[in-house]
Amino acid sequence: MSRTDILSEIKKAEAEADAKVEKAEANKKAAIADARRDSVKRIQEAEAEMRSSYESTIATEQKALDEKRSELLAAGEKEAKSVEKASAKKIKEVNDFLIKEFERTINVAS
Repeated sequence: MSRTDILSEIKKAEAEADAKVEKAEANKKAAIADARRDSVKRIQEAEAEMRSSYESTIATEQKALDEKRSELLAAGEKEAKSVEKASAKKIKEVNDFLIKEFERTINVAS
């Protein structure tokens, strides 16, 4: 083989090596881009799942708080009615007492 043939073969091999390196670089860039897209997608899915879980938990707790509030309001209304009923009975007694005391005071003064 002549020297020019050997140099041609070397240049051909270098060109093939350069082409392989360029192809490998392109594949590397494509793989990195795919990995980034995949990671962004996974992050978005995880955030959406977290948001959904958060909202579900908040809704459940809000429902429980609403039920507890309703129970407490019902108990308070029941107690208020019993106090009102008891005080209604006492009002007549208090009025009668005040009238008697007022009349007694007037009778004493006259």
